[in-house]
Amino acid sequence: QVQLVESGGGLVQPGGSLRLSCAASGSISSLLAVGWYRQAPGEQRELVAGSTETGSTNYADSAKGRFTISRDNAKNTVYLQMNSLKPEDTAVYYCNAGALVGLRVYHVWGQGTQVTVSS
Repeated sequence: QVQLVESGGGLVQPGGSLRLSCAASGSISSLLAVGWYRQAPGEQRELVAGSTETGSTNYADSAKGRFTISRDNAKNTVYLQMNSLKPEDTAVYYCNAGALVGLRVYHVWGQGTQVTVSS
């Protein structure tokens, strides 16, 4: 079984930075495509940043130039560096990943971590 555990959320002032981590556990051979999503109250969950297995990345327009997704495949961990945070970035942030376990691919969500941007 594969689990994703996010950490690094919290309260930060506008203009500040946070680094989210997403650690995968289980008998994982490798992480495949991964993504960070967020969901604000009353809103749909949206993709913030994604990374393929080979490291190609894509970002929502709202995240371009401010957020950076990265991964440490040896640690089965994915990061989201968030700079120049704005109040509209306030949301629960979720990690999603495809994980190869033997010959089977599992698509897994983390439990989410709250990010609040406020003065």
